[in-house]
Amino acid sequence: MAEAEDIQSTIKKALSGNQIAYSSLLDRFWNGVYGFQLKRTENENDAEDITIQTFSKAFDKLHTYDNNYEFKTWLIAISKNIHVDLIRKRKKSVEIGENQDSVKKVLDDAPSAEDLLITEQNLANLLLHIKKLKPHYQEVINLRYFKELSYADIAEELNEPINNVKVKLLRAKKLLAQVIKGTK
Repeated sequence: MAEAEDIQSTIKKALSGNQIAYSSLLDRFWNGVYGFQLKRTENENDAEDITIQTFSKAFDKLHTYDNNYEFKTWLIAISKNIHVDLIRKRKKSVEIGENQDSVKKVLDDAPSAEDLLITEQNLANLLLHIKKLKPHYQEVINLRYFKELSYADIAEELNEPINNVKVKLLRAKKLLAQVIKGTK
């Protein structure tokens, strides 16, 4: 029961715009959603893309979450729907544009612990660490920190919804911080 209350408290903080709360939800539930999708898709790239889209959609629609259900169950339901949509799109083999609903701000621009760790590294070492990440994470780090693009500009550059960019950047920063700390 204490864990459920902790999750509800974290969700309330996220709803009020707390970046650390979003990060905490991502950390707590990433592996569960990713593992679920990896079993369904049997493809690491698809599983990762679907997981990013799941958190993007969940964070955008967090205000609709009904706390009578487990948060992980809600995430898995979103994840299943995204996967089904992906299969439909592939079967039709027609490119369908992303839904351009108004985007809520998911993460603020205040530096996180990962941001501070990243900036403490000297450039040569940092570049070596970045090269250890998957290419799409390298790209989003490069666009944000080296080209200093805004979330909106990165979304346009990558032709992805802004919430996907925010979640992908959050995940990239977490992975990069792990690489820098040597825990990976």
